[in-house]
Amino acid sequence: MAIIVPFQCIHPAPEYAAQVAALPYDVYNRKEAAKETAKHPLSFLNIDRPETQFPPDADMYAPQVYEKANELLQSWLRRGVLEKEAERGYALYEQTMNKRTQTGLVACASIDDYCDQVIRRHENTRPEKEEDRVRHIDACSAQTGPIFLAYRKNAVIQEIAERVKCGAPHFDFVAEDGIRHRGWSITDQEQIKAIQTAFAGIDRIYIADGHHRAASAVRVGLQRRREHPGYDGTEEFNYFLSVLFPDEELQILDYNRVIRDLNGRTPEELLQEAEKVFEVRPCAGSGEALHAELRRKGELLLYLANRWYHLTIRPEYRKDDPVDVLDVSILQDAFLHPVLGIGDPKTDPRIGFVGGIRGYQELERRVHEDCAAAFAMYPTSIQELFAVADTGRLMPPKSTWFEPKLRSGLYIHAF
Repeated sequence: MAIIVPFQCIHPAPEYAAQVAALPYDVYNRKEAAKETAKHPLSFLNIDRPETQFPPDADMYAPQVYEKANELLQSWLRRGVLEKEAERGYALYEQTMNKRTQTGLVACASIDDYCDQVIRRHENTRPEKEEDRVRHIDACSAQTGPIFLAYRKNAVIQEIAERVKCGAPHFDFVAEDGIRHRGWSITDQEQIKAIQTAFAGIDRIYIADGHHRAASAVRVGLQRRREHPGYDGTEEFNYFLSVLFPDEELQILDYNRVIRDLNGRTPEELLQEAEKVFEVRPCAGSGEALHAELRRKGELLLYLANRWYHLTIRPEYRKDDPVDVLDVSILQDAFLHPVLGIGDPKTDPRIGFVGGIRGYQELERRVHEDCAAAFAMYPTSIQELFAVADTGRLMPPKSTWFEPKLRSGLYIHAF
């Protein structure tokens, strides 16, 4: 059973919601984050990336940097930019992108469910990225970036969400990227109880995005338990901020690969090697028109020497194993490693990754600028993600790109 609880939410005052909402902290490098916060002084990125408040050569991991994050958080609360709900409740967070809408439940999930694998993951985390968020969460005594969770659609939760959305939203704005964001509070006690009971009947929840934020929140919660040995399990540090989406509403985009060099081969030799693993045919056209070329799992595109090729994985390379069956796994194991010599895509500098939101034109640009080839993938499905997580296995790096991204600052959990 999943423990999903209401909480006293901190959120922007309605008139500040559009200014505060920010893309996740790890979307930006340091220079980009500084530029963004200079343009938007109320962007939550100021708190999520507090090194932007210091000179560019300052140590971004110094203790005073994390202290600055908490200082800003408390200042915005005093100024009324942020406000805290008087009662515990849930919220709904709706995003609309390209006429497609997804609605998640804002709530707190249990760190015990994470440890006991009721909440399942599909990626490894990097210790240095975890450590940064551990220090940020600990300094603020708050989780400022929600974890993106997914669950198999539930009729009770769906019916309550539809009813709540008939009311007036707490905030409603369209961000600079054209994505619409709306939010509603859920304070009705019968609805709260029904939602909790519904989740208690769900035995598996999945991290879609935010593995580092989840691991960091759990580490801080466990640390607080050690610091408070008399804890009884009701304390806020036993839970972490989440937005939970039904599987049918989620959109996964392609996560594409760019290759720095051909490992000593000519383009003609690379195509000869590709024909051993794939059925290969040239494509007409370029750029975004090529999306129609990828119709199903098992198909991918190769951009090489100023031309696109359609690749279909040959039957003998298709597997039944939930990890080995993934298109990204077959490409890595049957081609990138043996042909191009890319053994570990997590660490090899000869491979890069480009989120599908950037389009195929970005792949063409990279090949013209600093790479030798690019592979455009058919998106991994949410059911493939569930299948991998259910076996306790991990996906290859950069297998999924969820869009739209959850905005930080709209919902905060303090403990």
